[in-house]
Amino acid sequence: MSLLVRFGALTALALVAFLAAGCGGTELDASKIEDQLEANIENTQKRKVSSVDCPSGVAVEPKTTFSCTVRLADGSQETATILIRDKEANTTLLKLQPDK
Repeated sequence: MSLLVRFGALTALALVAFLAAGCGGTELDASKIEDQLEANIENTQKRKVSSVDCPSGVAVEPKTTFSCTVRLADGSQETATILIRDKEANTTLLKLQPDK
């Protein structure tokens, strides 16, 4: 993984954590996480995103992970794996990797 991709993933991680912390309910707000992932990939990695699809109804349960599908404008697809760290819905982007 290149340094630029790692930097982009870490930046996305920080923004996802900020976004999820503001959710404050019993479920994460999937549309907000999708919007933030898209913006961060486009801004930090300079890659055009066609869509991001995160599951709805993800309970805020510490140490739970979930995945979002990221579709890029070039037709490729990647999976973002996100960890819910605590009851305050703070999250960490564990990895962003291309699908095979």
